Amino acid sequence: MYRYLLVLLFLSLQISAQNKKFSFIAFGDMPYHVPEDYPKFERVIQRINQEKPAFTVHVGDFKSGSSLCTNEYFERMRTYFTTFEQAMVYTPGDNEWTDCDRKLAGEYVPEERLAVLRNMFFAKPVSFGKKQMKLFSQAQMPGFETYVENNAWTHEGIQFATIHLVGSNNHFKTDSVANLEFVGREKANLAWLDYLFAKAENQKAIVLVTQADMFFTGVKPTKGFEQVLDKLRNLSQAYKKPVLLVNGDSHRFITDKPLLINNQKVTLMNFTRVQVFGDGEMAAVRITYDPKASQLFVVEQLMID
Repeated sequence: MYRYLLVLLFLSLQISAQNKKFSFIAFGDMPYHVPEDYPKFERVIQRINQEKPAFTVHVGDFKSGSSLCTNEYFERMRTYFTTFEQAMVYTPGDNEWTDCDRKLAGEYVPEERLAVLRNMFFAKPVSFGKKQMKLFSQAQMPGFETYVENNAWTHEGIQFATIHLVGSNNHFKTDSVANLEFVGREKANLAWLDYLFAKAENQKAIVLVTQADMFFTGVKPTKGFEQVLDKLRNLSQAYKKPVLLVNGDSHRFITDKPLLINNQKVTLMNFTRVQVFGDGEMAAVRITYDPKASQLFVVEQLMID
């Protein structure tokens, strides 16, 4: 009887733990205009630290597409990432690597910059921040050792994950040889989505964090996103529970339901997208999980003075 009561107590504690309200913060596409943006970027970090979120996610583009992609700048941003009081998880943007072949960006080879990013920002499966959080990296899955930037974690019964999708058409190239990086990463991303939704079966919801705005102006998806969006649509429809996608890229704060089903005529109601601020609008977004609210996730602007 005593053992039975202990089991009941353990289960009740688990259930109550998974019903706890919490907030996390999402931001990205900053700082763009340096060095003048550095002080405001520091104020963004200070404000986030004051909010004391469960954790923070940076959705990529920690530089503009027309600024130099140097190791020195990467080091500076990595140092900034260590100043978060709570855990901070980062996913790469196109400005950090795919667009580094531009003249103003230094005419780097994008794949070389990506290798540097992986080495500098994803050497271990842990978050940034003073209170680091352990992550599960896709690189721990056989056959996907390269993709250290795709990371997953759970919090209060919610499955969270980053997925490496970037603007500039996700680095898709029409030349088959030049497209090898895209082909490999797309294969990894599709497998990653399968894994994440399977793992989320026993969770209350799934939250995905990526850089690319795959729904830009509502136009038909480009080749760089077609397969991922089809996979995301099918998995979300089968999952039935809430799916939240957080992205950057387009620099406009948006909350919408952009995925359609039934020949693109019906809104997929359990899928919600939140797009964060960026560029000149250096602000963040607070997302609160409240199991007792009519909406599982409440999205609010977090303006910075």
